[in-house]
Amino acid sequence: MGYKLKPNKSVAKRFRVTKTGKLKRGHCLTSHLMSSRPANKRRKLRRPAILFEGHAKNMRALMGVSKLKPAKIAHERALAALRREKAAAAAATAAAETK
Repeated sequence: MGYKLKPNKSVAKRFRVTKTGKLKRGHCLTSHLMSSRPANKRRKLRRPAILFEGHAKNMRALMGVSKLKPAKIAHERALAALRREKAAAAAATAAAETK
């Protein structure tokens, strides 16, 4: 009988996985004594941050979502954008030649 994966619940509660596989985290220093912080700082602390990819890889493995690879997805999107640009340029030169 195979091993059943048991994801680490403490990691799963602290991070959210984006569609591309990046991990969003909350900021520290937000529980109390906020009146002493400037409004700009409080506003920035409300927004989630993206976890550093070196740590995110380990956390994804603990959560059981290690099949998601943000660097690979970003690379594939960049290649697709280059292909679209080349196709648009080729179409523009073909249209210019027919005139």
